[in-house]
Amino acid sequence: MSDWVEIFCDGACKGNPGPGGWGVILRYRGVEKELWGGEPATTNNRMELTALIRGLQALKRPARVSITTDSQYLMRGITEWIAQWKRNGWRTASKAPVKNQDLWQALDAALVPHQVEWRWVRGHTGHPENERADALANRGITGLEAG
Repeated sequence: MSDWVEIFCDGACKGNPGPGGWGVILRYRGVEKELWGGEPATTNNRMELTALIRGLQALKRPARVSITTDSQYLMRGITEWIAQWKRNGWRTASKAPVKNQDLWQALDAALVPHQVEWRWVRGHTGHPENERADALANRGITGLEAG
């Protein structure tokens, strides 16, 4: 089996909703790639999901992937809640439509070819890659403001 690909992802928003950005660091065998972008009108949760989707889409082939995020929403949504949402026709336990269904479905599909391990870290506590992913997400917002 190949070595692990590490993905560190984060999303940010100025206002929620408001202009948002996403950032992701991919690391494989010591080589890193940084990706970031932004959207003019979005939410923090959408940017968290987008960061990971973009990171996974950057992978060229199936891999063992270690994903580090500071988002409980992202990690719990994909590891705990999504199976029930699918069974309920993309409705929550209270019968409300699942928010960000489009991104949850895209993330679910992007994960299919990979063997995934999840790691949660508390945000803004000095975790080096999480801080860098946050800075990239904010760069995505800054890019919108510069345009």
